[in-house]
Amino acid sequence: MPRPVTLFTGQWADLSLDELAAQAKAMGYDGLELACWGDHFDVERALSSPDYVHERWSVLQSQGLVCHAIANHLVGQAVCDLIDERHRAILPPGVWGDGDPEGVRQRAAKRMIDTAKAARAFFDARPGAAAIDFPAVVTGFTGSSIWHAVYAFPPTSQDYLQKGFDDFARRWRPILDAFDAVDVNFALEVHPTEIAFDIASAQRALEAVDHHPRFGFNFDPSHFAYQGVDYIRFLRTFGERIYHVHMKDVWWGRGDGSVGVFGGHTDFGDARRNWDFRSVGRGDVRFQDIIVALNDIGYRGPLSVEWEDARMDRVHGAAEAAAYVRQLDFPPSAVAFDAAFERGRGGMAS
Repeated sequence: MPRPVTLFTGQWADLSLDELAAQAKAMGYDGLELACWGDHFDVERALSSPDYVHERWSVLQSQGLVCHAIANHLVGQAVCDLIDERHRAILPPGVWGDGDPEGVRQRAAKRMIDTAKAARAFFDARPGAAAIDFPAVVTGFTGSSIWHAVYAFPPTSQDYLQKGFDDFARRWRPILDAFDAVDVNFALEVHPTEIAFDIASAQRALEAVDHHPRFGFNFDPSHFAYQGVDYIRFLRTFGERIYHVHMKDVWWGRGDGSVGVFGGHTDFGDARRNWDFRSVGRGDVRFQDIIVALNDIGYRGPLSVEWEDARMDRVHGAAEAAAYVRQLDFPPSAVAFDAAFERGRGGMAS
């Protein structure tokens, strides 16, 4: 069976879940990856009210939609970050609190633990859950106390960087243990500003948490490609840790030469930029190669479109992306392609 094509709701949080579910169905999606902002999935309500998780499923079912992942990127970002005023805009008031940085980080960690429990409650309430093979997944970010040192000046030692990975491990191991206790996987979207943003840092992050079984990756090629990171190699390196997949496109090597890879403090969609996110199929990502690699590593989970393109109407783009991904995907072969040529099996003899 082809993989389900879902839509990540994070960029659609201005719409209610009822509105978005109807829109997603009309655009051709099989399901939604529910973000924990807007009104799409409320962690606290999921824990306090059994009726709430059933109501969420009812909304999805009314449109014939499924869900295989809950997303909590915004709160996860605050677990390890050096907190500043920008975080207030993305965090729930209860996590921000008085804004004291360490307090924010600790409340964010607790909310991520609660997210695991809420995801478990939600997926346990899934109609026909026994027939679904995909594990429960929370996608998200980790934040990083050393991202500001990505360009190593003032001179930055490996000891300094290791303190950042140690901080990540100290803060995330209890969270991952809580995920393990409720049988939920955490899938870090490897991404600039996170503890892991390429293959080398992803390997180091895994080592920092002693290859915790609940720590894996939400693969998103758009965050690798413009950096010059081999995103197909990422899939083949971490095949058993690919817990979820975002289909998101990007182009690079554009612009007028005045803005580099670091973005020049310009906004997305600025024509001067060297790179920008594009609607799926309109950028430079080699999605055919991704499907082949996903089949090779045995990934059977959803293909979740994270739609971003500053130049395009989002409904037009998201509908086009759903059709593109559905046409692109194919199931792996169950037989050797040349088996019919073997002598004695009714094929041609050599």
